[in-house]
Amino acid sequence: MRQSAIVAMLAATFVAGCATKNYVRQNVQPVQAKVDQVADQANKQETQITQTQQDVSKNARDISATDEKATGADRRAGEAMSSATQANQKGDKNSQEISQLRGVIANIDDYKVANEATVLFAFNAAKLTPEDKQKLDDLATQATSHKRFFIAVEGYTDQTGSADYNLELSKRRADAVVQYLAGERNVPFYQIRTIGVGEAQPVDPGKTRDARAKNRRVEVKIYSADDVTSTNSAANNAR
Repeated sequence: MRQSAIVAMLAATFVAGCATKNYVRQNVQPVQAKVDQVADQANKQETQITQTQQDVSKNARDISATDEKATGADRRAGEAMSSATQANQKGDKNSQEISQLRGVIANIDDYKVANEATVLFAFNAAKLTPEDKQKLDDLATQATSHKRFFIAVEGYTDQTGSADYNLELSKRRADAVVQYLAGERNVPFYQIRTIGVGEAQPVDPGKTRDARAKNRRVEVKIYSADDVTSTNSAANNAR
């Protein structure tokens, strides 16, 4: 009898235990599934946040680069505008100088060579020496003593080197003379005409060192119409 009671109690306990486990399983599993779902969503959101942060950083870099490009474009636009303004000013000045030059040499046939000088240069050089500047000083003084005059500056080289290089070198030599006359001696630039001839028209066609030295030159000539003006005035007074 007693054994039967014990068996009955154990059976009841087992049944109660199974029932409890089933109850717990039925209630815990949905909660665990919900927890897993929330965790999965949190992981996805974290991934999206990380991607968004990366996108924001990239956009910030792109914006910074765009700002730099825009700033550079603005600067280049300003430089272009400044260059255009300078070009217009230079064009206006050149037009004025051309008009003045036309007034100076209204009749080119009236102009005759009043004085001239030759400046020699070292090999492959376009720099004036103190002796060269002294020659140009004397020439400038004589030029400004005339009322109607202009100065012709012609640059030359020897035949050493290519023709293209010699042409540019002859221009640099002529420019050196013009810059000195206009910048240092205050000869009006619009009364100076310049040209680079290169190796053409050698003063000495020889092939010697002395011949080449003679050809490395700039010829400067003063043309004046004062004599013609004086002659015309005298003729008018005699009538």
